Amino acid sequence: MRDLLLVVDMQNDFIDGALGTKEAVAIVPNVREKIENFDGTVLFTRDTHEKNYLETQEGKNLPIEHCIRGTKGWEIREELEKLRTTQAIDKVTFGSKELGDILLKLNEQEPISHITVIGLCTDICVISNVMIAKAFLPEVPITVDAKCCAGVSVESHLNALEAMKVCQVEVVGM
Repeated sequence: MRDLLLVVDMQNDFIDGALGTKEAVAIVPNVREKIENFDGTVLFTRDTHEKNYLETQEGKNLPIEHCIRGTKGWEIREELEKLRTTQAIDKVTFGSKELGDILLKLNEQEPISHITVIGLCTDICVISNVMIAKAFLPEVPITVDAKCCAGVSVESHLNALEAMKVCQVEVVGM
């Protein structure tokens, strides 16, 4: 059995770049410590947009260019990137369809006993990927560590944590 840590979108644009917040900056040390002390498989997702971002549905609803492939903002925060040992999962939507497939494959190779999820933004990509993990591996317990997450706002971060609790996700670190 293996434990899995999913690190969602800890990219420069979400920390202190185009969509950064002081709350996102504040969780970086917690995220680094969580990764360094985690005994199991660590996966990273990376929000990935192309130069035509503003022409996409997301770009029309959130007209702030961010995480454009190959830019500094797209990169995973340097001190966290140094800890990455697996291929990052580039995702073009809030939730990663590929993540679900990867989780199934990993679970077939060696059963996953538990999934912990951390990262940005709690209220968009964290909750979306938690629900994907829950859909693909419904019997695997999932925990979200709130002290390693931040949302678009404090209020929406807390709302997302409450929503995940209702979906039988354990939330710790509040």
